[in-house]
Amino acid sequence: MPGDDLVAIPDVVMDRAFTLDAPPSRVWPWFAQLGRHRAGWYMPRWIEAIIPPRKRALRHIDPSLQHLAIGDVIPDWGGRNATFEIVVHHPPHILVHRSRRGRLLISWAITLTDDTAERTRVHLRFRVSGTRHRRLMRYGGEAIDLLTVALLAAGLRERVTPSTQST
Repeated sequence: MPGDDLVAIPDVVMDRAFTLDAPPSRVWPWFAQLGRHRAGWYMPRWIEAIIPPRKRALRHIDPSLQHLAIGDVIPDWGGRNATFEIVVHHPPHILVHRSRRGRLLISWAITLTDDTAERTRVHLRFRVSGTRHRRLMRYGGEAIDLLTVALLAAGLRERVTPSTQST
């Protein structure tokens, strides 16, 4: 996948995929604005109902958050100084981030492919090296990744499906 060369010998690779009922051109803007101090991390309404309103993710496309470029740095939730840098940007199909956090070297690839004319297959690949506790990262990280991607998929389905879109 794009970005695999950024973490050539990973300790852990986490792959997740899901399908959305919208073409990549409608899905891409949601990924372009994803991130801390940006649109947030999308979750379904039933989860967001317990989150203070100012901390909830956007439920609309914000034009001011759509302009990404290689080299842009996006704040992340992995700590006060955690960030991702954009290294591959090919809208509306490929977005690859990298990060270095102490010993950890991380890549996160997002690919959007046409499943059919009106559906998008989203594939997320997270690669990390430099872990001290590989088993913990492999099993604990996998569990956390599974949950966060499931919530992301549910939140995106609510946002990109025409019958459930809201502004």
